[in-house]
Amino acid sequence: MMQEQVAELLPKREGHFVFESGHHGEVWLDLERLLLHPERVQPLAEALADRLRRHRAEAVCGPLVEGAFVALMVASSLGLPFSYAAPVRNQGAAGLFPVSYPIPKPLAPELRSKRVVIVNDVVNAGSAVRGTLAALEQCGARPVAIGTLAAYGDAASELAAAHGLALETLASFPSRIWEPGACPLCAKGVPLKT
Repeated sequence: MMQEQVAELLPKREGHFVFESGHHGEVWLDLERLLLHPERVQPLAEALADRLRRHRAEAVCGPLVEGAFVALMVASSLGLPFSYAAPVRNQGAAGLFPVSYPIPKPLAPELRSKRVVIVNDVVNAGSAVRGTLAALEQCGARPVAIGTLAAYGDAASELAAAHGLALETLASFPSRIWEPGACPLCAKGVPLKT
């Protein structure tokens, strides 16, 4: 039931796309529309908060844009402080994951030494969560779990396992992503969509 509820809220398109991480894939989610009707997301955010409660977090952090809105709902449900990480494209960065997610300077001291859960809307390649995790570690926070409404493919579980974090997700969907040089869609000459 939860899987279907999440799927209904994620408007998707199929084709050949380039993600923020630099990976290529076949499924694009128009996440800007996710919170068009927040009352539809609120029960899911509360369900995610219930799953995250056992990790005894002291704060919640979410990557801007849509992930931070879900994180704010989760923080409110848990009665915890909320912070966010803002995307910054690294000038001259080449390869995968060219975007970092620093924590705003006034918020960083509020997270130092605290147990923090990272909450995102959807994890596909994991660029936003990866960047948020790095920023939290840099400011001295102690990330304990990743929470997401949905995980597409294996990147979320691989990222959580690599950092010794719990992963809590309401729904999981199959998805394949490729590095640009290994993309079968590029090899077939399928044009990129925007």
